[in-house]
Parts: sequence; C-alpha cells; structure tokens
Amino acid sequence: MEKFFRLKENKTTVGTEVVAGFTTFFAMSYILFVNPSILSLSGMPFQAVFLSTIIASVVGTLVMGLFANVPYAQAPGMGLNAFFTFTVVMGLGYTWQQALAMVFLCGLINILITVTKFRKLIIKSIPESLQSAIGGGIGIFVAYVGIKNAGLLEFTSDAGSIKSAVVEGDTVVNVVTGGGIVPALANFDNMPILLAVIGLVITSVLVVKNVRGAILIGIIVTSILAVPMGVVDLSAVDFAENSLGNSVKELGTTFGAAFGPEGLPSLFTDVSKIPQVLLTVLAFSLSDVFDTIGTFIGTGRRTGIFSKEDEEAVESGRGFKSKMDKALFADAIATSVGAVFGTSNTTTFVESAAGIGAGGRTGLTSVVVAILFLLSSFLSPIVGVVPAQATAPALILVGVMMMASFKDINWIDLEDAIPAFFTSIFMGLCYSISYGIAAGFIFYVIVKVVKGKTKQISPVLWAVTALFLLNFIVIAFLGK
Repeated sequence: MEKFFRLKENKTTVGTEVVAGFTTFFAMSYILFVNPSILSLSGMPFQAVFLSTIIASVVGTLVMGLFANVPYAQAPGMGLNAFFTFTVVMGLGYTWQQALAMVFLCGLINILITVTKFRKLIIKSIPESLQSAIGGGIGIFVAYVGIKNAGLLEFTSDAGSIKSAVVEGDTVVNVVTGGGIVPALANFDNMPILLAVIGLVITSVLVVKNVRGAILIGIIVTSILAVPMGVVDLSAVDFAENSLGNSVKELGTTFGAAFGPEGLPSLFTDVSKIPQVLLTVLAFSLSDVFDTIGTFIGTGRRTGIFSKEDEEAVESGRGFKSKMDKALFADAIATSVGAVFGTSNTTTFVESAAGIGAGGRTGLTSVVVAILFLLSSFLSPIVGVVPAQATAPALILVGVMMMASFKDINWIDLEDAIPAFFTSIFMGLCYSISYGIAAGFIFYVIVKVVKGKTKQISPVLWAVTALFLLNFIVIAFLGK
C-alpha cells in the first residue's frame, strides 16, 4: 500500500487517509438521496437513479484514486442534475432518455479535450490572480453550502418576483424567483438549526485544538446528538423499501436507455432542433469542465496535491504523465459511465475539500470513499441517518481554511481585484463554480481591454470567454 500510493512521499499515513475518506463520504453522501429526488421529477425511477448514482460515483472515484492517486471523489453534480431535469426535460421538452444521451455526448467531448491538450491549455491560460481567486471562491462556495445545509438561512420572496413553480399534488417541489428574494438569518427556534449550531461549535473547538480527525469526529458526535434531539428518527429506518434488490430491478429501466429508440437515435431526427441539441450539450460540457478545473486548482495547489512540477508536466508533457492529466481523464470517463447507467453528469465534488482538510493527500482517500459508496448500496437507510446538520459544520470550516488563498491576491490593484472579486462572489451566490470562473474570465478580459493590455490575454482565454458568453446567451433562450 505504501509503495502503490506513496504515502510517505505525500507526508500522510493509512490512518489519516481512511479518516479523510470517511470525512469526504459523509460530506457528500447527501447526493445519494438528493440526486434521485431531482432526476425522478423527469420521470426516471427513483431507485434506479439511486443505484446509478452509486455506480457512477464508485467507478469515477476508483479511477481517480487508483489511476491518478489523488484524494478526490466523484458523483453526479448538483446544478447539472437540476439543469438536466428543469431545463432540458421540463423546459425544452426532451425525454429523460434524450437528456441522458446528451450527457453521454458531453462525456465523450470531455474525454476528447482531455486526451488532446485543450483542457491543459485552459489551465495554463488562467492567470495567477484568478487561480488564487478560484481557490478562495471555492472556500466561499463550500462554506455557503454548509451554511445553507445547516438551515441557518431563510429566504423571503414577494409574489411579484416568483418566475415559475413546479407543483406535484399539494406540494411545491421547485420555485424559481427573481431579485425580490431577501436572505436573512433563520430563527433558532427548532432542533435541526440548534443541532447545526452545536455541531459547528464542537467541530470548531476540535479543529482549533488540532485534534486528529477533528472534522470526522465532529460529524459523528453531531449525528449521535441528532437522535436524542429528535432530528433523526431511528425507528423510521426502512431496509425493505430501499433494498438493493429493488434498486437492481429498477436499474434495468435506465441502463442503456441513452442509446435506445427514445435516446440518442431520436436526438437528430428533427434537423431543425440539431443546433439546440448541440448547444445544450455544450452547456453541459462547459459547466462540467470548469467545475472540475476549478476544484483541482482551488484545492490542489494550496495543499500540494498538485505540485509545481506536476503543473509544469501538465503544460508541457504528452499523454498521462502527470497526476492532473490522469485526474482530468478520470473525471471525463465518469460522466460517460454515469450516462450509460442512468444519471446526469458525474463530476469531481468540491466536498472532497472536506477530506483534504482532514489530511487526505493520496488516492487511498478516494478508494475509501468508493468502498463506502459501494457499501451504501446495502446500507442506504443507515447512510441516510447522518443528517445535513452534521456535515454542514465540516463544510463551513473547510471553507474557512480554503479562503487563505485570498492572501495571494493584490486587492489594492483593481486589475487583479475586480476579476478576483467576481470570480469568488459569483461562485457562492450563483451556487456554481463554473459560473464564478466565467464571471472572472469575462471581467478579466474587460479590464485588460480597457487598460490596453490585450496582449496579456491568451488566445485560449479569448476563446473560452467567448464560449461562456455564448453559453449564457443559449441559456437565456432555453429559459424562454
């Protein structure tokens, strides 16, 4: 194990990697239930999506760990699954089989741009100040996810700003609202919020005291407290309803559906819709690519997971000589595999930062995460016992740690400050890493053009910025 994962070289131990794996898994295990909940609204069977989520996560994370030897975990991405359901299926009227076919094509595109040097050129083209902003911005994003999951925020929207709503029976399952929404601190009048606050205090104390495995200990202790506080009801655990046998049975509906008569072959039968299909695939691909690149840059540089030598190998080498080359390839493979089994884009999870914050530095962390995902197919009710309020403090504190990247930005120089600001703020407020990167790129180009420094903008940055603008235009029309 030492020889394969090079633990001493990466200044880690088996125990640290195992703790990091558990930490990452618990921080992202919510996807096991959230992803099926969102995709099932498109007509897909819930249990089938549950199992395909596990399969895609296991395959992608194992490739990441065994092939790239980096501590990142993969699963179907939030935001991308919402785009799949609410825009592509509900908005544009495509079947979920056709949407899966688009995701598969997105995976092929991502494999192509990884095997070629396009992804590497993108990474090389990102200025140092924006790379630091991406790292700090992901910190804001991760902390915001934690604050939201903890229930510490509530939002009020006046009726005039509600744009659309999806209602099933007497239940509102999705609401899109405009600028009339106002965030506020929630009232501390219920047990879930109080549990999250207690968990945040416990985890903060453990982290400040430099207790080994502090984040994982915080998750476990908070989960235990959730039972007497009434946040978790152990009597509600139902092994029969969420059994593996039932999931396997339903998986037959989604497995290979992307290639069936209602999938890939039907995408191109209407010639008038081909441009829309291609632009939708592009929208999938851009978000997927930049979510991954942003996560790698934001977490890998500061922790040393991707060394300076590794980054230089990415820029100048060929094939899969560097860890980042291999990690990018693992991410691309996972999307195609997930589409085959029946889920939306699989991407590198920013919650991997929780495990990295707990000391994870090698692929052994990823292997532990993959094993836990595999076991969760048998123990899904138990995995569900860990409440969001238990993992939220971990995400908040990891976000705090990652904001250290901001110190490398020259905030006095507005040429650096403006693009860095929009990169970091848009990540959190738009709930999207790729949108944050898009905002940073666009404002970087604007600032350099105004200052007459267009020579500092690489051809790749020009091209990617143009693609982002095209993507926003497409999304604007798709939303109509």
